[in-house]
Amino acid sequence: MELLSIIKSKILNDKVQIDRQIAVWKFLNKKIVFTNGCFDILHLGHIDYLAKSADQGDILCVGLNTDRSVRKIKGKNRPVNDENVRAIILASIAFVDAVMLFDEETPYELIKSVQPDILIKGADYKPEDIVGYDVVKSRGGEIKTIEFLDGYSTSNLLEKIKAI
Repeated sequence: MELLSIIKSKILNDKVQIDRQIAVWKFLNKKIVFTNGCFDILHLGHIDYLAKSADQGDILCVGLNTDRSVRKIKGKNRPVNDENVRAIILASIAFVDAVMLFDEETPYELIKSVQPDILIKGADYKPEDIVGYDVVKSRGGEIKTIEFLDGYSTSNLLEKIKAI
């Protein structure tokens, strides 16, 4: 299989694909980690966060906001990269096992489908305020937060680019 085909195969586009892949991983007794975000312009802060997330289990699933969802959160000028580009870039990272797009403001329904063992967000959240806390906790799962790498954010990067 060609590399680009392998990368694209990690992008799960619908509930049937997601359910099938999750069932395989659960059958194999894999510890599934879930995190989510916009991941508009990938930078070192994202890689650090995703690598630390992947270290928490066997399988890293990344929920990715669709373009419409990003605009609702970040404003009309975002995202810079469309959802297909962002999904392919994320899926090309070796330790990302699946990329799953969601169109809602939050990944709550996606988290209900994935039923992760570990749910991760940035340390700017209190664990009990993280979307999906109830879903994961009700199954005996864990909620973890990860500190962001200082000085790295997409907003800061965009400001630097504008200043050039």
